[in-house]
Amino acid sequence: MSYPMTGTNAYLMRSTVVAALGGLLFGFDTAVIAGATHALTTVYSLTPTMLGVTVSSALAGTVIGSAMAGGPADRYGRKASLQILAILYVLTSIGCALAASWEMFLFFRALGGLAIGGSSVIGPMYIAEIAPASKRGRLVGMFQFNIVAGILLAYLSNYLIGTMGFADAEWRWKLGIPALPAGMESAADLPRITEELMKRGYTPAQVHLILGENLLHVFEKVEKVSRELTAAERPSIARAAAAGKK
Repeated sequence: MSYPMTGTNAYLMRSTVVAALGGLLFGFDTAVIAGATHALTTVYSLTPTMLGVTVSSALAGTVIGSAMAGGPADRYGRKASLQILAILYVLTSIGCALAASWEMFLFFRALGGLAIGGSSVIGPMYIAEIAPASKRGRLVGMFQFNIVAGILLAYLSNYLIGTMGFADAEWRWKLGIPALPAGMESAADLPRITEELMKRGYTPAQVHLILGENLLHVFEKVEKVSRELTAAERPSIARAAAAGKK
């Protein structure tokens, strides 16, 4: 059976942009702290060493998050993992903004780093799996572009917030603003990935119904996964139907 496999469409682009928000958050989070170091030092009476720990805590969390992201992504799926990480980042951004003590700030900043590290692995993975082969490099590159864009936006955001007269609360606004793009990512309707659906027992026809006509290259992946699955791994029609009802 042959299916239409054309170029990148609007739905694919929207899904890619949403998934690439993890890169934007990565860059934003790395740079936004630069506009709050003086206030943090004053509010929490930080020594130079404590300030260094504060700034680097998110990057330490990023390293750990990126190293641990593969397991949950395989177990729970890329889409679910990205949305959970986005929700976590919303909470940690708000937590940093409202932190009443240095220890609380450090906790939320490191936890936010875990979320960013996880999305920096799962985001490109997700984009690569929904992208048609002819567009894959270009679309995955959007994640890397967003990292640089996030750094630029962080400095722009710090400047704009600095002109708004928030006084002593200025640093809280600077560190809380990343919750907005993270909230967009958590609320977005990302398509489920073809490989995941096939391995969970869905037939090509069911995958087509789930993903709709928007991802026109989808059956290229469906047929590829179908060929790769052994006879023992292919679920029965009854199991596939049962999975579809869940």
